[in-house]
Amino acid sequence: MPAGPTAQSPSASAADPDATSPFLIRASAAFAALMLPLGPFGPAPRLAAGVSGGPHSLALALLADGWARARGGRLLALVCDHGLRAESAAEAAGVAARLAARGIAARVLALGVAPGAGVQARARAARLSALLAAAGAEGAPWLLLGQHRGDQAETVLGRALAGSGAPGLAGMAAARAAPAALVLRPLLGMPPAWLEAVVAAAGLAPLRDPSNADPRFERVRLRAALADPAGEGGATAALAEAAARFAARRARLGDAVAARLAGAVALRPEGYARLDLPALGGDAVAVAALAALLRALGGAEFAPGGAAVAALLARGQGTLGGAVLRAPGLLLREAAAIGPPVPAERGATWDGRFRLVGPGDPAAAIGALGAEAAALPRPAWLPAAVARTLPAIRRDGALLAVPPLGWPCPAAAARYQMMFAPRAGPVA
Repeated sequence: MPAGPTAQSPSASAADPDATSPFLIRASAAFAALMLPLGPFGPAPRLAAGVSGGPHSLALALLADGWARARGGRLLALVCDHGLRAESAAEAAGVAARLAARGIAARVLALGVAPGAGVQARARAARLSALLAAAGAEGAPWLLLGQHRGDQAETVLGRALAGSGAPGLAGMAAARAAPAALVLRPLLGMPPAWLEAVVAAAGLAPLRDPSNADPRFERVRLRAALADPAGEGGATAALAEAAARFAARRARLGDAVAARLAGAVALRPEGYARLDLPALGGDAVAVAALAALLRALGGAEFAPGGAAVAALLARGQGTLGGAVLRAPGLLLREAAAIGPPVPAERGATWDGRFRLVGPGDPAAAIGALGAEAAALPRPAWLPAAVARTLPAIRRDGALLAVPPLGWPCPAAAARYQMMFAPRAGPVA
């Protein structure tokens, strides 16, 4: 992920001539109320925020910066240059400079997204990946994004048209765990017109991305179908309310899944689980719990469908979603589905399951231990099938280390220390 230099902000005591605006004072109080249920944050919170320069992300930056400063913390604004338009680099640099002039540190991330089919989806994925990586590198455990009520309504409408079930109709979550940071969307309930007013009151002129008015893109067509650019109309409000109710249902199910997992599953840092199948049960909560485990242990972005998970649970064994359930309750990664090797550099993610947190060595590679597991010592409690799926470090084909086994010695393995950090985040 190429990155531009950080735009250094002035002293934290830099005066903001608009800080005493009655509207902005009320907006700051409203933002603090929105952040409250997303905590706790502890003293001196370090936040990162994705800022495009549009009105909604600019409002997020202004409000989050004031919120962090009031608590002795700081905000780093991350400005992505997708590289899809000739002027995008200059625009990103301009946004970073404008934020720095307001006392907000900013860093430009150059993405280089290739044009072509599915460009908006690919750009969103590249942006989130870059933002999370940058937040982790900067030691900011919270990444704030500026989606608002209108975005939530468009998301729910798009998913409904695609035939999504109840979890999808819950829309975007206000808080979602990712390996590098906790993704927060504090503005999901706020109409975009309110955010525009925050930016106007602060005296800033936002950028307007022309792609946001291009009807070739689905979100633009959905926005037009809602006919509610201010995000305050009946259709938008109704969809946002529907999302909130589905989200409450999703939260209740999540609590039940966490309780069921706690009583029926032992999840191991080597990337496998022991299941007490009778205690897990066979109801909807059990199906959701097993789906979450399959998603995590299979290294997948999404869980398998509920019907397939229920069938696997009924059989008590089988393969699904890149994981294998073996009797009597051993769940592990499917060896045949393991991803290819990747460079063993700090922060690298391998197979959607493990992240390298040691110093690493880019000249080496992370791959599956495979058949070489048979020749190495392993704890008696570790199944041989699991050992074959562990991350191993090789250079020029020679085995250097197996970090989860501490092989060949703890000191050598520590250089390549690996953490079980599933792509989907925590299991529950």
